[in-house]
Amino acid sequence: MFGFFALVMLAGLAVIAFPFIVALAALKLAVRLVLLPIKILLLPLILVALIVKFAVLLAVAAVVIALLIPLAILVAIFAAPFFIAANLA
Repeated sequence: MFGFFALVMLAGLAVIAFPFIVALAALKLAVRLVLLPIKILLLPLILVALIVKFAVLLAVAAVVIALLIPLAILVAIFAAPFFIAANLA
């Protein structure tokens, strides 16, 4: 008897929940369709921001590399005598 009651309750829940699920899906679709033109209008601005971001990143990387090259030369100049002395001993 309880099994039948559980099945009836489950069917009732499905009948009540189904319209809410359909309404939620319809609302989600409506919001997507409303926001689509705004998204399409903002895509060029997002593209420009992305290009600027990569340009800044490239410039920062170039500066870091430009600073590391003289530093590597200085390290090589000061470390070379120690390497020569280590190989002679």
